[in-house]
Amino acid sequence: MPTPITQHSSRIEAAIAAGLAVRSFVAASWARSAQLYRLDPSERPGAERLTTAELTQARDRLGALLPTAAPHLDRLFQLVAGLGGCIVLADAQGVAVDRRGAAGDDRVFEEAGLWTGTLWSEARAGTNGIGTCLAEGRAVTIHRDQHFLARNIGLSCSSAPVHGPDGQLLAVIDVSTARAELADAVAGLIGNTVAEAARKVEADLFHRHYPRARVLQVPSLERAAGALLAVDADDLVIGATRAARQHLGLAGDLSAAPCLLDDVLGLDRHDSFAQAERGVLTRALVRSSGNVSAAARALGLSRATLHRKLAQGGIDQGV
Repeated sequence: MPTPITQHSSRIEAAIAAGLAVRSFVAASWARSAQLYRLDPSERPGAERLTTAELTQARDRLGALLPTAAPHLDRLFQLVAGLGGCIVLADAQGVAVDRRGAAGDDRVFEEAGLWTGTLWSEARAGTNGIGTCLAEGRAVTIHRDQHFLARNIGLSCSSAPVHGPDGQLLAVIDVSTARAELADAVAGLIGNTVAEAARKVEADLFHRHYPRARVLQVPSLERAAGALLAVDADDLVIGATRAARQHLGLAGDLSAAPCLLDDVLGLDRHDSFAQAERGVLTRALVRSSGNVSAAARALGLSRATLHRKLAQGGIDQGV
């Protein structure tokens, strides 16, 4: 009679042979694991772990990400701790650089390899939440026997990517549980929660990277909380999150080659010098609550000159 491990291996082989990789991201990951990385689902290798020095270097390379993500990971752990969840933050190479877990579950997760310093790329561990999230570049849930290696089929893992201010994939947030009674519906809810936490980390990183810019949310976009633009004092877009770049077709280093905000948002406005001056004068009046003397001082103009410009532009001083 076939053992569970043999059945698991046969199921994967059958899915690959049937060409299911074109219809299922899980089957596509199985195919990569078997054909590209030459892994055997029946093998039970121990999780590879970096040395303490290597882990320190990996953490240092993440810069502001770790302190920015920490409060979000703490809140996420509060939500999933009751489900026996363990939270792992992994870098773009699949190295677990930070984690949260209940002390009572530590032995289970350490044996499973969900511990700081372990490697969870697909090349090392086959289909899994962290590695497949990195390979797909999007949020995934790998539920129990969807894992490639038989040693991981006791886990249910939901992962979401974290992109940096330049839109590049920086890290993955993963929530895993070893509880067999976890239903598919609950795993789906965990997945949504993880994705939301990842978007919040991205937003905080973005604000932190552009402290002097105006940060605008892209209008009329589903899940717009993750689509942000950094705009300077001249209304030039100097930064955009991954979601904003994808939606608006932006690419490259925007700080070196900025774009006009109006052009990015598709606003058909052709400002003349007179219109630009009118905008400057109007904003100065608004900021000074209509006080012409204060507005003149802010603009470096005499009161008489400002009065003249207001009259020429037809600007109501009671703005």
